[in-house]
Amino acid sequence: MRKRNLGLCPEGGSAIFLCTVCTLVFAVMEWEILAVVFLLLLVFSLNFFRDPERVIPDKKAIAVSPADGKVVRVGTDIDPVSKEERTVICVFMNVFDVHVNRSPVAGTVQGFEYVPGKFINASVDKASKDNERCAMQIKDEAGDFWTVVQIAGLVARRIVVWTDRNDMLSRGERFGMIKFGSRLDLYLPPGYVPIVDLGAKVLAGQSVLANYQE
Repeated sequence: MRKRNLGLCPEGGSAIFLCTVCTLVFAVMEWEILAVVFLLLLVFSLNFFRDPERVIPDKKAIAVSPADGKVVRVGTDIDPVSKEERTVICVFMNVFDVHVNRSPVAGTVQGFEYVPGKFINASVDKASKDNERCAMQIKDEAGDFWTVVQIAGLVARRIVVWTDRNDMLSRGERFGMIKFGSRLDLYLPPGYVPIVDLGAKVLAGQSVLANYQE
């Protein structure tokens, strides 16, 4: 399981190092325009690959957001793993959001399904079926199954997963990221209902998206 490193994702190390070196070299050479360009790229990289801590709610029978961003859909669709019609909540991440993904519930990873695809705008619904994506199924402590789908976007070209089959995840634990603008779809098991509104801004591991209602 990949852990946080000094508030930054390790995947950003090469980009941050390159931008830092280029900024210093061009500054020493007094090539002001290039120095400023790479300084801006450095600031962008530090912002994009940041990985802040979150306050994970401890209330029972809830699901937290797997991603930072904006809720772009709350509805029903076919779960890509179970093939059953389920309630789905979709969160779109723009390039300025934190891109670390977190587990919505505590449970055991049952497996993954990777599907190659297109790279259309992740904010539209057809991205869930047309874009490159990786679906992870989690079995929670009550025996219910959840599906979290990482979906690459218009700019994103790499889905990163830090966990393996049979790994135990705690609620809000980091399990992966998607580089640049992308989307997370969360399919709820029966009995759970959304408590978040369309258009709401949410934080991974902290904002509650759904709870269990008998």
